[in-house]
Order: sequence, then structure tokens, then C-alpha cells
Amino acid sequence: MSRAETGARVVMVVPTYDEAENLAWVVGRLHAAQPGIDVLVVDDGSPDGTGRIADQLAAADPRVGVLHRTAKEGLGAAYRAGFARALEEGYEVIGEMDADGSHQPEQLHRLLEALDDPAAPADLVIGSRWVPGGSVVNWPRRREALSRGGNLYVRALLGVQVRDATAGYRLFRRSTLERIDLASVRSTGYVFQTDLVVRTLRAGLLVREVPIEFVERVRGDSKMSGAVAVESLKRITAWGLTERREQALRLLRRRPTPQSSTTHDTHDTHGTHGGSR
Repeated sequence: MSRAETGARVVMVVPTYDEAENLAWVVGRLHAAQPGIDVLVVDDGSPDGTGRIADQLAAADPRVGVLHRTAKEGLGAAYRAGFARALEEGYEVIGEMDADGSHQPEQLHRLLEALDDPAAPADLVIGSRWVPGGSVVNWPRRREALSRGGNLYVRALLGVQVRDATAGYRLFRRSTLERIDLASVRSTGYVFQTDLVVRTLRAGLLVREVPIEFVERVRGDSKMSGAVAVESLKRITAWGLTERREQALRLLRRRPTPQSSTTHDTHDTHGTHGGSR
């Protein structure tokens, strides 16, 4: 069990499915950049031997742990299992990153620094592609437009002021994951990322974004598909419609009767520090 430079026990949860070409390379880069951080590989029964490679890494390095799952049940399900294991093992900071090298371990220090900013410590830090200074490398224009458009849709429909709510390079405080009730999360695919951002903000916690350079994988196949995008769109639309309905009901309940002169305070969500969706 190791510690990051901040003194907290930190683990990066890395879900894998058919990442045999990338896993050892990414873990090696992570430990070169941040020797004090542990890794928990969550493998969903990869047929290409990724799980075996993870076991070999764990046998050679106590900073690496492995959680084997028997079925491919989606990114969200893998992260829920990994988070639960990390919480059981007492980690104080729990992170997410991809196994394909698109999230550069050499930039993890930016997230760590933002988490413990003395002026305003964050509860969730997101490595963002779409804040000033963020970027993507080797993405086709169609995919960039889809990601930007999807995040704009999230902001418009759910009312969150996070520019990259779908990003998967993150650091959570232990207290954040405990407060947002992971056990009740039902999102299984990539929409899981948006779900956790919304839950964090609704809990009144501080979300901070820092710019990163996202590099498209150079080995292996992307797990993003049309079906995954459709699932995300449907869930976000349903959440947005539910939120708008609840807002309308709240306004009706707040409307004063003719006999009442009672005034009501209004809510204002400042940036990405809590508030309603």
C-alpha cells in the first residue's frame, strides 16, 4: 500500500476488456509518473488474456491489485465494483482512468494538485478535454463534434455547469463516493460518468475541471459504439425531463396564495459547486 505525494492513499481504478496490448505499458507509465499511487485493475473476463497480464503485474508489484469479473456488464458496473473494493481497502482518494493510454499518466499531477488546492479543496476533479487548455489528439471531427454536442446537451438539459461531464479521467475523495450513494447507481455504460457528476453536484459538493490532452488510442479497438451512445442519450433525456417536471412542481408549490404575503428565497447554482441539476 503506497501513498501519493499528498500523503493520502490513492488508487486508480482501471477497467479492462481486451487490453492485453496496453495494460502493462499504461501501468508502467503511471508508476513512472506517480510511484506512490496504487492501481486496481478491474477485468471483465477479457478473452485476450488481459486478466492474466494483470495477475502477473500484481505478483511482481504490491502496488497493483486485480479484481476479476466473469462477465462484460459495462463500464459503470466495472467502476462500481472497483470503487466498492477501493472503499473496503481504505483508500482516501479513488481515481478513474482508461487502460489504453488515452488518459496520460504524466498529467495526473494536475488532478492531484486541483484536489488539494488550499484555496478550495475539490470533492471531484475531472481531467477535461473541453475547458480552456484542454484538447484531443487524433480524433476525427465527427467524434469531436459528438462529444462536444453531447456535453452541451448535458449542460442544457440537466443544468450542470461542467464542460466535460462524460470524461473518464477523475479523482474522487472517499467522502464523495460515500455521500452520493453508489449502491443506488444503476447506470452501466458510459452514462455512468455523467450520473456521478450530477450526483456529486446535487449533494452540494465541489467539482473542479482541469485541462488535459486526450490522446486517441494507438493500439486495440475502442469500446465506444452506437448502442452505447444511444443508451447515454436516452438516460440523459429521461433525467432531464424528470428534473424539468420536478422544477415545475416546485414552482407551483412556491406560488403564494392571494391571502399570503410570504416571500421565498431563490436558489442559485454557482459554477460547479453543488445545487440542483
